[in-house]
Amino acid sequence: MKFINHSTDEDIMTAVKNDKVEMLAILFERHHVKLYNFLLRLTRNTSVSEDLVQEIFFRILKYRSSYRGESKFMFWMYQIARNVHKDHLRKFKNEISLDEKWQEEATPEIEPDQKSEYQEDISILKQALEKLPLKKREIIILSRFQNLKYREIAELLECSIESIKVNVHRGIKDLRKNYIELRGGL
Repeated sequence: MKFINHSTDEDIMTAVKNDKVEMLAILFERHHVKLYNFLLRLTRNTSVSEDLVQEIFFRILKYRSSYRGESKFMFWMYQIARNVHKDHLRKFKNEISLDEKWQEEATPEIEPDQKSEYQEDISILKQALEKLPLKKREIIILSRFQNLKYREIAELLECSIESIKVNVHRGIKDLRKNYIELRGGL
């Protein structure tokens, strides 16, 4: 069992592809939290995000024979995640509430007198992020919240690194503009 814990995602997925489907549990343990956080920032709904993570792993299992191992497993997985999210948007576009609250993440230790201001800043930042078009929001989430490198995002989105750099720059610029507007033009 020690060998499995030190195996790469690619090796484990190859085993899953070769009908050792029980190995998918290892990939689930390694990646479900990252996928959940990615989807939560896109959907702003905890139960939808949980359901979509389950759908991603169902599709990984269903389409395991299409896994080629030519790139990192993570890219293949995130591509499936993006497709699952797009399918969800098409299916439920009229049912998604834009007012649903994001689940609050652990906040750093803050003095009690500054906590209210900090929470307000986080709330405004989330609203500013929500105002971005999906493509820019997705790229910012992948780069800033999922900590993917530009090269990895470019591979995932099948575009150039330069395009990602430009889109991240423009997305951050638009995010800043939205934040300032929501803050009342500070």
